[in-house]
Amino acid sequence: MEYKKTRQGYVDGLKELAKTNDQILVLDADVAKATQTFEFEMEYPDRFFNCGVQEQNMLSVAAGLALEGYTPFASTFGVFATCRGGDQMRNSIAYPKLNVKVGATHCGLTTGGDGASHQANEDIAIVRSFPNFTILVPGDYEEAKQATIAAASHEGPVYLRFGRDSYPLVPQVHGAFQIGKAKLLQSGSDLTIITTGIMVSEGIKAARQLETLGLSIRLLHLPTIKPLDTEAVIAAAEATKGIITAEEHSVIGGLGEAVAGVVSENCPKPVLRIGMQDVFGESGQAQELMDKYGLRAQNIVEAGQRILTQFYSTANV
Repeated sequence: MEYKKTRQGYVDGLKELAKTNDQILVLDADVAKATQTFEFEMEYPDRFFNCGVQEQNMLSVAAGLALEGYTPFASTFGVFATCRGGDQMRNSIAYPKLNVKVGATHCGLTTGGDGASHQANEDIAIVRSFPNFTILVPGDYEEAKQATIAAASHEGPVYLRFGRDSYPLVPQVHGAFQIGKAKLLQSGSDLTIITTGIMVSEGIKAARQLETLGLSIRLLHLPTIKPLDTEAVIAAAEATKGIITAEEHSVIGGLGEAVAGVVSENCPKPVLRIGMQDVFGESGQAQELMDKYGLRAQNIVEAGQRILTQFYSTANV
């Protein structure tokens, strides 16, 4: 299995965009080696701006550039963009609905050794609460590249979420990328697994494990968290007995709550959420942390078994 960084997909998408669109500008908050945007700077030095360790100022500069007709991509770690720069994201970008793209890297638990202070596990929740923002959470390198290209064509604020580590390439999610649309990876009639971001590979593994138990699994990948593909979520609820969501983010305010809200209002079914359980992470190797905090296929499998035994009393599970 091949592994690549989603943040590399981000910068590769930016470089491809820049070839044909001279309105693409990239800003960074003095972490260009980490976000990978130094590669863009090397090829397009006149279209790259290092704003220093001033995330709030960077986002304000991006807003000003958008008002002048440019398409700025403001790049930094997710925790700095949303927690430190939350005011600017809300009032300077979301409120006036400016065409700013925020490229957030080092998101989620797999930021690893940098520890809890750098692991953005609440960023989706923060940005979901801002009107006018679109949120894209790609599942692998190729989808990250596609999401970046799609964001440039979308008019309005976009939050792009990338990780630090190398993640499996998932051919099932490649192909056309459409903002606001889910990707149905397979149909099924017993349970639905809904994933976003890098959890798609764990979702696929979980589906295979549940199928060995004789279960029919529907697998839905949501690279767009906002606007949510409500039709796809409702169809999944109608087709299966329950839903398990899987995200590398807090279960508060992320994919799980978004899905549960849609399901409860339209087609009530059990929804169990795999993610960070309202705790901070810690310093460690990315894969060790995924194991410790329950972000694995086996955790999804156990949630599926719980739905069937607790809500349906299925004897053979």
